[in-house]
Amino acid sequence: MTERKPPGLPFESWVDHQIRDAQQRGEFDRLPGAGEPLPDGLDSAYDELWWIKRKMAREGLAVLPPALALRKEAEDALAAALAAPSERIVRKIITEINVKIRDMMFKPPPGPPLGKKPYDVEEVVREWRQRRASAAGEGRRPDAPRSQT
Repeated sequence: MTERKPPGLPFESWVDHQIRDAQQRGEFDRLPGAGEPLPDGLDSAYDELWWIKRKMAREGLAVLPPALALRKEAEDALAAALAAPSERIVRKIITEINVKIRDMMFKPPPGPPLGKKPYDVEEVVREWRQRRASAAGEGRRPDAPRSQT
C-alpha cells in the first residue's frame, strides 16, 4: 500500500484505487462479521463505554452493588428451591443462600442495604410441599407453570 498520495492524482481516485487493489488481493474476504447484518444500536447515541458494555454482555457479566446482586440471587434461589425435585435439594438451596444473606447482614458492603432476612427453611419446605400436592391434584408436574385461565 502506498503511504502517500502521488502528486497530481485526485485524492478520491487514489483512495478508490487503494480499496480496489485490496479487494483484488482478497484482504476483505475473511474479515470478522463478513456477510452478517450490522449490529443493533447503530442508530442510538454514542456511548464511550460501548465496548465495555458489549464485552460484559458477551461474557454474561453484570455490575450491581453487592446487596442488589445478593437480593437477586436470593430471589433466584427461592424460585429454584420451589421448583426443586426433592426436599433435600430445597433445604440445600435455602441453607446456602441463607449463609450468604447472614454474611452480608453482619458485614454490610457499601451501597444500598440488603433489605432481606434469611429464609425460614421450614416455611419454604412447607410451601414446596403445598405446591407439589396441588400440582399433583391438578395432574401436572410441580415445577410446571400454572395456566393463566
